[in-house]
Amino acid sequence: MAEYKRPTSKAEFKKNFKQKKPLMNDTEAYFESSRCLFCYDAPCIKACPTHIDIPLFIKQINTDNITGASKTIFDSNWLGNACGVVCPTDVLCEGACVFNHQDVSPIQIGRLQNYATNKTIDSNKTIFNLEEVNGKKIAIIGAGPAGMACACEARTLGYQVDIYEAKDKPSGLTVHGIAPYKITNEEVLKEIEYLKNHLGFQIKYNSAILSKEKLQKLEKNYDAIFLGVGLGNTANLKLAGEDMEGVIGAVEFIEELRLKQHLLKVPNKVVVIGGGNTAMDAASEAARMGASKTVLAYRNSKEKMKAYGFEYNLAISAGVDSLFHVTPLEIIGKGKVEGVKFAKTEWVEGKLKTNMNNVFIVKCDLVIMATGQAKQGTLYNLIDNLEVDSQTKIIINEATFQTSNSKYFAGGDAINGGAEVVNAAYDGKMAAQGMHQWLNQ
Repeated sequence: MAEYKRPTSKAEFKKNFKQKKPLMNDTEAYFESSRCLFCYDAPCIKACPTHIDIPLFIKQINTDNITGASKTIFDSNWLGNACGVVCPTDVLCEGACVFNHQDVSPIQIGRLQNYATNKTIDSNKTIFNLEEVNGKKIAIIGAGPAGMACACEARTLGYQVDIYEAKDKPSGLTVHGIAPYKITNEEVLKEIEYLKNHLGFQIKYNSAILSKEKLQKLEKNYDAIFLGVGLGNTANLKLAGEDMEGVIGAVEFIEELRLKQHLLKVPNKVVVIGGGNTAMDAASEAARMGASKTVLAYRNSKEKMKAYGFEYNLAISAGVDSLFHVTPLEIIGKGKVEGVKFAKTEWVEGKLKTNMNNVFIVKCDLVIMATGQAKQGTLYNLIDNLEVDSQTKIIINEATFQTSNSKYFAGGDAINGGAEVVNAAYDGKMAAQGMHQWLNQ
């Protein structure tokens, strides 16, 4: 079990949150790229949501054509650098590598991708071809992965692009909601700055679009609008005591930790409620911040968790304990959290039921709710003729990413309810193509 000392400096924080996929050096990249079999009909390409020609960019790295490798990557995935380290490559491209069938370690595709794009970004190489400005304008709401990808693609098609971002930094969850041992803020922002400078789109920060009047102004001033707003704050479970001091949503906790780093004070005893990847991140982070006891509590079995197995293993290796088949009944305390009352759950006639005869309390000073995020339904209600489904996900034409209101297109978490950064990058790119098709028909 790993035991982390409470970080009191930036250096100690970086030590506790050592990068899970560190940047390769030239020798490592040459050796790793030489292992690739350059498969015909490569399964890694099919497993990548953005369909990067992986054997091609690896061959380009191996022949020291780093600029060419970067172009191959960015041509398919506008967030190729970030995705190289934040993607769950274990279950995507690397999980599909043929070496997995030969008891050989798969090619480290993500790290090679990160290596090539980092080289190009650091050298500030120009690798993009821009069409002449065509006089048409696109507005993008949200500077997350989907919005950024849409902006990049639209600029290469000749459109003027303005992104409206509610916060003071870009890139959505990549900056605000991903564990810092996966990627640093500096690396995310470096890629965004590179893309912005070379492609020429604008980002208007602290510019939330929250009223009908602001939407109507966008509709008047732009030829098409992309909705890349992602998800909202952590959804409430409506538990008694949920409003006490010491209760925080997982996404909000991760965001605060990324921004404050070693200055964030995490108490000794932490309970994380949830079974997804965000719960694993929050639990692992609490442990790495020096919590002496971090308990991950999930209502079902380990096998039923939505989290990837490697994410759970990462949390356990950080010193996190787990409780399965428990459901929270209430958060107890006197204005401030003192613990969580749980009841055991069990399967009865094919249904998961709560056993009120088996109730207990786990003492803690902090409760992190990793219970999913609320949708942006309030914004959607302001847009005329915008159809959403029963789960408040925007309904789109899957071929063009156009919504029921023809001027609006959408992608990312707004349409899928919460997926990977790479999925959002694909959506944004394809939505820009859909806009281009619609605006030129």
